[in-house]
Amino acid sequence: MQIRIDLNADVGESFGRWTLGDDAAVLACVTSANIACGYHAGDPVVMRRTVRLARDAGVAVGAHPSLPDLAGFGRREMRISADDLEDLVLYQAGALAAIAAAEGVRLQHVKPHGALYTMAARDPALADAFVRAVAALDPSLLVFAPPGSQLVRAAAAAGLRTAPEGFADRAYDPDGSLAPRSSAGAIVEDPDLVVARSLRMVQQGVVRATDGSDIPLRITTLCTHGDTPGSAGILRALRAALEAAGIEVGAPGATRSR
Repeated sequence: MQIRIDLNADVGESFGRWTLGDDAAVLACVTSANIACGYHAGDPVVMRRTVRLARDAGVAVGAHPSLPDLAGFGRREMRISADDLEDLVLYQAGALAAIAAAEGVRLQHVKPHGALYTMAARDPALADAFVRAVAALDPSLLVFAPPGSQLVRAAAAAGLRTAPEGFADRAYDPDGSLAPRSSAGAIVEDPDLVVARSLRMVQQGVVRATDGSDIPLRITTLCTHGDTPGSAGILRALRAALEAAGIEVGAPGATRSR
């Protein structure tokens, strides 16, 4: 059976007059887009513009909700109750769903951003709250989450589908978590290294950790961050390499080609 992988990227992370990333170039390479919903980046104008760009590029659209941390780009952990988190996720994803509907687009997935991704992946109560929000919005939505995480468990318990995710441009620690961004080598910017690591993840289900060990990582979607330096060039090289290896690249919610 042919291997299939989704390529996703975080986009729509500009805000007002501040621009981050090259969304048009990134969207030309990926099959799923995680669009910021205003709490770590983005605003209504950017959200709608990004939905249009994704629609016109034939890219599936997903919501990328965050902790309320615009100044810290959503990458700082904070204390939050499960009830508050549920409401915050529903608010953000619901806003993007409304904008998408206005553009003739239906959401495919929801993926937590930054610190929220890490917190919900390890904390059962936060994972349950995140999944409750997604299910309340639309139980047909996919949840993008780390393999084997509390988010995957919570989604399965609620009857939601998941897309286990790997990161093409981030280093992994031996326990399977992402290496802290403050550590040396945490962000992988070399296109050749991104391609080599990604092919191993997709074809072999393993990734090389920071201590040199190989850890299992079974995934169906592969992320590159839109704010990684040279992200569009990295994605072009990655997609070309995947397709050259005979790997089908397509959104997880799409019908498999024959």
